Amino acid sequence: MKLVGKVWKYGDNVNTDYIYPGRYTYSMLDEFEMGQHALEDLDADFNKNCTVGDIIVAGSNWGCGSAREQAVKCLKARGIAAVVAKSFSRIYYRNAINEGLPIVICPESVNLISAGDILEVDFNLNCVITDKGSFSISPYPDYLKAIVESGGLLPYVTKKLRDQGKIS
Repeated sequence: MKLVGKVWKYGDNVNTDYIYPGRYTYSMLDEFEMGQHALEDLDADFNKNCTVGDIIVAGSNWGCGSAREQAVKCLKARGIAAVVAKSFSRIYYRNAINEGLPIVICPESVNLISAGDILEVDFNLNCVITDKGSFSISPYPDYLKAIVESGGLLPYVTKKLRDQGKIS
């Protein structure tokens, strides 16, 4: 899997309320509608100018705060191809995998990447490629790679059960 996209750059400790405003948590169920509110309290330009395939690059502790899945769903619905960060909160990391949103820990690259750059994330070569160099990333374990490539945990489990003849 290889992803190429324009960079949106953010700093450290961007919490789930900035990613998806908490005021919408119980009033929106439609993922497309959630996507229209992604990052609106952090970056007014994001929803006006974000395009499918863009990549978010962030500092440390991306997705800290509450454990709401909407903070992942809204970015996926918006068409974000991946999030590259120095580090992620553990619950955000797990929610992203469960939703099939590729996330990458690559602290060495983050400070060299600027908003608007074109970034390549190559999961086959296990690297992040910028115009300033190539940076190694840890490969996903096979089971996580399979979950992400399936589009999330639910499609992954459903396919497995179908393949085993346990559901039709």
